Amino acid sequence: MPGGTAQDGVCNVAGIGIGGQGGSDIDAVAAEGHNLVALCDVDENYAAKKFAKYPKARQFKDFRVMLDQMNKEIDAVVIGTPDHTHAIIAMEAMKRHKHVYCEKPLAHSIHEVRALMKAAAKYKVVTQLGNQGHSSASIRRLCEWVWAGAVGQVHTVHAACDAFKEVYCQLRNLDKLDQHYDVPKGLDYDLWIGPVPFRPYTPFWVPWNWRGWLPFGTGTIGDWFCHVIDPTFWALDLDAPTSVQAEAAGYDPAKQLTTGAVS
Repeated sequence: MPGGTAQDGVCNVAGIGIGGQGGSDIDAVAAEGHNLVALCDVDENYAAKKFAKYPKARQFKDFRVMLDQMNKEIDAVVIGTPDHTHAIIAMEAMKRHKHVYCEKPLAHSIHEVRALMKAAAKYKVVTQLGNQGHSSASIRRLCEWVWAGAVGQVHTVHAACDAFKEVYCQLRNLDKLDQHYDVPKGLDYDLWIGPVPFRPYTPFWVPWNWRGWLPFGTGTIGDWFCHVIDPTFWALDLDAPTSVQAEAAGYDPAKQLTTGAVS
């Protein structure tokens, strides 16, 4: 395999962003018998349990330092960071011919997704988007029903989602953003911000509620709707839409541009 020493189907894997879903991902990698050679997270407290669970893996805060120092020792990376850093991490890994498993959503914008698709082809690496629902038995059962004609000819699909409203809607926290909070010890906040224009630290988006703020997350569409609509795309063999129409009630563009909150 390019850039690594994998033998007999066993890979040397690095986990980047291991405090949340990325932690479950590396557990699955280890359970399959692969070697976890490096773990990287900007928040040593949030990732402490995984660091302790895999003491043989080298520990890093900056993924760039990890890739530079361990280039020849890594075959593949698992990316479980917040959405706004997916693309830059995946791109740097692919440039070094590392195979990539990246949690959904693949990136923070359509432009980033297209750039990553081109890079995967250019560097000839194996890539996979993490979408747990796509691995379930229920989605396969639905596809079999549709393919067998059990539900007749499908012409319209209605899909909805109201999960985790407390995460996606952050309007209740808008009036708290001007309050000062000290960056917790163990968190490298500059690395966490990454490519996003700097804004002061607040516990209202680190380490969890970042999904409800557009500079960092992609709201319901990026986080949850991919699960809801995936069965339709698979069963009906759909491609990208030709057009999209958005409607919103009570939306204030000026407030959105100022705060970045998802309403």
